[in-house]
Amino acid sequence: MAKEREKKLYVAILGNYAAELKLLLTTLLLLCVLATFLQFLPSRFTISASDLRFCISRVTQTTPPNATSSSPPIIKSSLTSLPPSPSPPLPPPPSEQLLAGGIIKRSFNPYGSAAYNFITMGAYRGGLNTFAIIGLASKPLHLFAKPTYLCEWVSSAGKNSTAAGYKILPDWGYGRVYTVVIVNCTFPEPLNADNSGGKLVLYASTSGGGDASFNITDRIEALIEQPGTLDTSLFTSKPKYDYLYCGSSLYGNLNPQRVREWIAYHVKFFGPRSHFVIHDAGGVHEKVLEVLKPWMELGYVTLQDIKDQERFDGYYHNQFMVVNDCLHRYKFMAKWMFFFDVDEYIYVPPKSTIKSVLDSLSEFSQFTIEQMPMSSKLCLTSDYGKTYRRWGFEKLVYKDSKKGIRRDRKYAVQPRSLFATGVHMSQNLAGKTTHKTEGKIMYYHYHGTIAEKRETCKILINSTETAYEKTPYVLDTTMRDIAGVIKKFELRMIGDRLQKTRQ
Repeated sequence: MAKEREKKLYVAILGNYAAELKLLLTTLLLLCVLATFLQFLPSRFTISASDLRFCISRVTQTTPPNATSSSPPIIKSSLTSLPPSPSPPLPPPPSEQLLAGGIIKRSFNPYGSAAYNFITMGAYRGGLNTFAIIGLASKPLHLFAKPTYLCEWVSSAGKNSTAAGYKILPDWGYGRVYTVVIVNCTFPEPLNADNSGGKLVLYASTSGGGDASFNITDRIEALIEQPGTLDTSLFTSKPKYDYLYCGSSLYGNLNPQRVREWIAYHVKFFGPRSHFVIHDAGGVHEKVLEVLKPWMELGYVTLQDIKDQERFDGYYHNQFMVVNDCLHRYKFMAKWMFFFDVDEYIYVPPKSTIKSVLDSLSEFSQFTIEQMPMSSKLCLTSDYGKTYRRWGFEKLVYKDSKKGIRRDRKYAVQPRSLFATGVHMSQNLAGKTTHKTEGKIMYYHYHGTIAEKRETCKILINSTETAYEKTPYVLDTTMRDIAGVIKKFELRMIGDRLQKTRQ
């Protein structure tokens, strides 16, 4: 009886702890499987005590099942695998060595990279056998070395041709880290005459510049012509536009009202066969874009986003590269091409037109334009209380009359005669240049007004002559007198959509 009683007691105990035994055995089995699995992991994978404490701390942050509504919110987290430990840094190369004879040899160890060898902005045909590649290159490379360029035409028909690249440096002396380079590729025969397609390849070699131990040559596919896309009539046909404006880089916080006035004036001045190429280097913000949009919709304005050029430290937002790209991009689309800024207004005297003036200068490939510098602060007393309603060129009516000083001139060209261009004139052209244009054509310059957001009129004067800050000024109402005509023209062309534009 006693044995049976003990047996029943043993069975009862096992029955009471059966669940706990199952859990214990399952846990032991999982630990054995985990121990086997860990043997196959990489040696760098370890679980430290700090890792376990991190896991435990995360678990303790969760809300217990019986938490009330006043308990803090549940914090859910997921553990991500830690990145592998970084490789130990390489020991620095020896800075010096002791050679036989007691000579100490010093070493120079370069890190990082220098300026790029070549940065392309565009490549364009200049005819049946010639091309222009526009870009930037390291200024020290061109200043202290003699980099070379080789051009290759890779024909889709299998016939290749090579030519030496002739470089032009239109901003020489102005570049910063980078200087502008125009590479002219002129081949001995017409290329892609059968319109089968091909591509222009530029080989840019440092030729001992930079690191003299290396002669690095970069292969650049500058231009690709798909089969059937070459229109050779472009080189001989009448240009699409009589006048095309190539704008420099626009940057900064521009005044939309000043831009509005400038574009309305010049569309009226140049007429229906004109076009304006605007380059946005960060200056065409939302309000300025609203001003340009109506003229873009009418086909007068092309806006190009060139903000990426800010990565490369060139002179004045790389304006030399920008105007050269515009020159070659539109070379065969315009009879005359103008280069000036958005605070400058081209003007011809009464009884003449822009057409009659340029017809009289047709024998020249280039002419420069006289400057009329206007005060950006002096206005008429009669405008008191009304200056905010006046347009900029309408209320700024005092001209700098100082004599005997050289002033910057702007210019216009017949683009088919140019190989490269600058900001104030071109020195790389075929044909003649004239500067004797006084009395024929001029430009009124309102310096410092394009980015001014406050009222420009600082001093009101009731006189035909005055002196301000040691500079003599005379009253000149030439532009003021035509402001009403420009306002009516804008209203007729685009309606009243810009009437609420302000500073």
